[in-house]
Amino acid sequence: QVRLEESGGGLVQPGGSLRLSCAASGSIFAIYRMGWYRQAPGKQRELVAAVTIGGSTNYLDSVKGRFTISRNNAKNTVYVQMNSLQAEDTAVYYCNAYISAKLGGRAQDYWGQGTQVTVSS
Repeated sequence: QVRLEESGGGLVQPGGSLRLSCAASGSIFAIYRMGWYRQAPGKQRELVAAVTIGGSTNYLDSVKGRFTISRNNAKNTVYVQMNSLQAEDTAVYYCNAYISAKLGGRAQDYWGQGTQVTVSS
């Protein structure tokens, strides 16, 4: 019904930049929050950045000042611009959205398939 499609991952040198994109599609009534999580090998998944329907943003402390989340509401799309990337940023990045579908019902979390970001020299 609702799906999230991610793009923009890849291999980058330390200090480099990437921009990830995530587009939600399907029978969507409202997107209350949309953002990115990441999971590195041997580590728990953690919230990287998110933006709410009202425009409020939240960032993982270690990415503040380097990552910027933005959205295009008309396209149901969220982006994260990642600058000054470090080896510690290497992870699979997952798009996440809290969405209510058309025809009622409770909102629920949806997840993308994940896109690999590797920061290495």
